[in-house]
Amino acid sequence: MKPDIQRELIPPDDALRLIGALNPMKAKFNDYAQQWQLLDESGHVPAEPSYTELLGHATGAQDLSRDVLRLTGEFAASPHSTNRAGRTTLAHLATASTFSAHATSHFAETAEAALGLPRSSRPTDQHYVTNRMVIDHASARAFLRRTSESLRDAAKELEDHLDFHRFLSTLTPQQSPALAPPRPSSRRR
Repeated sequence: MKPDIQRELIPPDDALRLIGALNPMKAKFNDYAQQWQLLDESGHVPAEPSYTELLGHATGAQDLSRDVLRLTGEFAASPHSTNRAGRTTLAHLATASTFSAHATSHFAETAEAALGLPRSSRPTDQHYVTNRMVIDHASARAFLRRTSESLRDAAKELEDHLDFHRFLSTLTPQQSPALAPPRPSSRRR
């Protein structure tokens, strides 16, 4: 295999390890986007939303975000992040990092608004705070889903890269043929 092509390849073990880390992380983001709810069964904000529960959404999202940021940083520091597949994978991971951070901040704003809801005395103020909570919480859940999609796209890029590895292995011989013995020189000494 040509050295230029070799430099462009992420070793299969490294790609498989990263895919192995991305898939469960992707599933967690998607699961939490489904599980973490603000609205009750009738589709309304509870009269007294639980600050503790909403803050739990923010801290859970922050833990997930930290994991994505750590994984992104580790991949960015690897030599693989500079080749074509690595740059594309890193772009997906960077997007996932940004989205996960946005989810955390929106969950935190939802929790903060829950504290202010009982203090709003006028119905207009309560309506505004309630709407703000719904929008922030829905935005946070959407960012969790987008993070999951970006992680999926990063894993897909690596899977495609592994397919490229497989393709190359069909083109190059597995073992190099034995060199023919040198021919005797026509020159005599």
